[in-house]
Amino acid sequence: MELVQQAAETAERFVAPLGRRWKHVQAVAARASELSDAVPPQDRDTLVAAAWLHDIGYAPEIGHTKFHPLDGARYLRDQGWPEVIVNLVAHHSGARFEAAERGMSDELAEFPFEDSVLLDALVTADLTTGPAGQRLTYDERIEEIFSRYAPEDPVHRTWVKARPVLAEAVQRTEQRRAGQPK
Repeated sequence: MELVQQAAETAERFVAPLGRRWKHVQAVAARASELSDAVPPQDRDTLVAAAWLHDIGYAPEIGHTKFHPLDGARYLRDQGWPEVIVNLVAHHSGARFEAAERGMSDELAEFPFEDSVLLDALVTADLTTGPAGQRLTYDERIEEIFSRYAPEDPVHRTWVKARPVLAEAVQRTEQRRAGQPK
């Protein structure tokens, strides 16, 4: 079965029951498709597959630690998904910052971090898509996240630190799409 189709079916099985999050995942996958010209042709299916799978760790039957990037990556690794997809899911959208806030950096370190064009594009797809699938700018998305979490919450503290770093990932993706130097 084709990688992207398998990813979409896996995501549907785990995320569709979660309601609004399913709309987000579908829109992130569509956005990743739009952004695929920012990655080498041989990596485009990998990007879209990772976009489909990035939030499966929210599913109750997978979410053992309640840290969805880690839970999703562990599940995918155990199911034999390609290592690059597993690592993209583990590290999507600033997971390393949240892992530090939650005292889970050692657990996340099971999965090698690679700062790559694929990760940049996945970050861009996720962080320009709102929770109900609506298109947002990066700044609108971060403000939306801040609006849902109190300042003392680990997620809020994560984004205070991650915001400028991930803004650079979005900028690099946009520059790649425009054919500008990175």
